Amino acid sequence: MDIKYIFDRNKAWVQNKLSTDSNYFSDLSKGQNPDILYIGCSDSRVTAEELMGVAPGEVFVHRNIANMVPNTDLSAMSVIDYAVLHLKVKHVVVCGHYFCGGVKAAMRSQDLGILNPWLRNIRDVYRTHREELNAINDEEERYKRLVELNVQEQCINVVKTAEVQRAFRGRGITVHGWVFDIHSGKLIDLKIDFSKIMDEVREIYRLE
Repeated sequence: MDIKYIFDRNKAWVQNKLSTDSNYFSDLSKGQNPDILYIGCSDSRVTAEELMGVAPGEVFVHRNIANMVPNTDLSAMSVIDYAVLHLKVKHVVVCGHYFCGGVKAAMRSQDLGILNPWLRNIRDVYRTHREELNAINDEEERYKRLVELNVQEQCINVVKTAEVQRAFRGRGITVHGWVFDIHSGKLIDLKIDFSKIMDEVREIYRLE
């Protein structure tokens, strides 16, 4: 792709926005007030705002390989802190997607260098659920199930944070686990029982 093409498209986008609302950018510059923190995958096929059908300013987005929320990742922890404590989002969404390259790589025994410590987080999810996953004979179905279980475990990691625990007690914030099906374009709600997870997690990870 010619980079100049991007700037041409940007000019067309600006003109399109101003043609429908002359105050669009001046209003946008006044600040943000999103209700949702979206934690998703960096995959170029999975764009948060587009798949949710939301406009700029409506969702705060954090993306990394395989939508991970490890407590050692300062970037993810800082995003959660800012979104929950300062933007006061009402919902935290962890969204994975089928045919995720990060999850697929974690299922292999290949040495991937600098990616190894990151992918180990996904391999830990596999280890935790290995009985269920090993019982699935179809490799593609096992792969898809690991995508779902990884989302579930990252939701648990979100709940482990002090910011989310305080926001749950103070104003009823909720955490959701979704999967984007690239084949159909549909969002799938995994219907994770947030209240149950909160109760179970706080038994050990309770932070006052």
